[in-house]
Amino acid sequence: MELADRIRAVLSLEPEAGAIEFEGHWSSWADLAAVAFGVAEHIERSGVGPGSPIGLLLRNDPALIGAVLGTLLAGGCVVTINPHQGDEPLAAEIRHLAVPVLIGGADEWIRPGIADAARATGSAGVAVAITPAGASSIPGLERPGSGSFRAALPGIAVEMLTSGTTGPPKRVPLSYKSFERTIAAAGAHYSSDGTRDDAPRLRSGVAIVASPLVHMSGIFRTLLNVTDGRRIALLERFRVADFVELVRRHRPKAVSLVPTALRMVLDDDVDPEDLCSILVVTSGSAALPVEVQEDFETRYGIAVLPSYGATEFAGGVAGWTLPLHREWGTTKRGSVGRPQPGRELRVVDPETGAERAPATTGRLEVRSPGREWIRTTDVARIDDDGFLWIEGRSDDAIVRGGFKVFPDEIVDVLRSHEAVLDAGVTGIDDERLGAVPVAAVELRHGADVTEADLSVFLRERLPSYKVPTALRVVDTLPRTPSMKVSQPGLRELFVPVTDR
Repeated sequence: MELADRIRAVLSLEPEAGAIEFEGHWSSWADLAAVAFGVAEHIERSGVGPGSPIGLLLRNDPALIGAVLGTLLAGGCVVTINPHQGDEPLAAEIRHLAVPVLIGGADEWIRPGIADAARATGSAGVAVAITPAGASSIPGLERPGSGSFRAALPGIAVEMLTSGTTGPPKRVPLSYKSFERTIAAAGAHYSSDGTRDDAPRLRSGVAIVASPLVHMSGIFRTLLNVTDGRRIALLERFRVADFVELVRRHRPKAVSLVPTALRMVLDDDVDPEDLCSILVVTSGSAALPVEVQEDFETRYGIAVLPSYGATEFAGGVAGWTLPLHREWGTTKRGSVGRPQPGRELRVVDPETGAERAPATTGRLEVRSPGREWIRTTDVARIDDDGFLWIEGRSDDAIVRGGFKVFPDEIVDVLRSHEAVLDAGVTGIDDERLGAVPVAAVELRHGADVTEADLSVFLRERLPSYKVPTALRVVDTLPRTPSMKVSQPGLRELFVPVTDR
């Protein structure tokens, strides 16, 4: 079933049933439909054609989920815009994007400069809310003006802004077909019999979604659950206390937590009884340290299932399942699992493109059956049993005087120190060597260790060319909205203020 058809079918199943819980209040499927169909009507009334880029100011809010669904129902392209930035940079991004229709919550439209930015580009403005009307025009911005808008993107469902973990964020076009394939693959991968029940129906469970909608993991998990007819308990952002409260009330068997969230649960010393309903935790979006997985499984008796995905593939590519964990969980720890149904993986020589033998490291390529191979930036290997191991990112490599240094290796060593909660490593320019590694460290609560101590710790465990030339202890590491450590943010810590 096509994505828009499935959304339409699910919205009509039991309109008055609960769909999304947010801040203690349930919105029904009818509430969601009012926003979705209202948005679709505004887009169609604007006179824009299929594939037109529609800007969405995406906060974690039921009305914005409805706006995403409505844009897809209208055949538009969701252009993700992060509202979690200052008024001036947000207005500048809106002017730069020049979309014919701009959609946001009512609170976004009263921010200084936002309506003016839409007016300057000729964008029609739509406010969404969980009300019977669902969507309404902004006065003076009822229809697109005569501006020079971005070209239509036929067949593209979402133009996703990447997290900017390693550099400036870029926009990646993701087709309707890509989402349909990824949702089907995820449904089959995590089902008990390896198949997906494709008949639209409402499910009994509640899925907790804490990832930001403006990030790939948030929008993918939301669409996966909506198209599956599963109720969602939505968090504005991840907080341990809020997450635990939802788990206590809804007793989910499966949850999804990024590695940083897993670590936060451990550090807050959450009572295992509070999480006793959970059988599995899937974890993606960033590399999962083995020690965090082991600590979590030991403390809570819950299987942690690492996964691997990328924005370019509209979600997951490989992952663990509970049966795989029971059979291979000890011997393959550190792997991100096996390919999901409908995914093919291979590792190639980065220079020649020739496929490499099993267990040999190279660049990872991915494809869906019958489609072109797509090369990732990830350095990986696939063992004889078909498990994927991610060794690092080729675009993360710091070339120090001709030697390649991969930040993840240094991070792993720093994390092994008992005083270190988390760490980040990046490269900065060096006139003599080209680039050198630098590191920032966030300590565990109450830990007492100096930067000099940590430098000695690294020198005892790494070749000299891999030891960072500078190391700083910080209160909080800079992170992206998806809670990954941000390399641009790290570099800011080591650039003099006068050079920024």
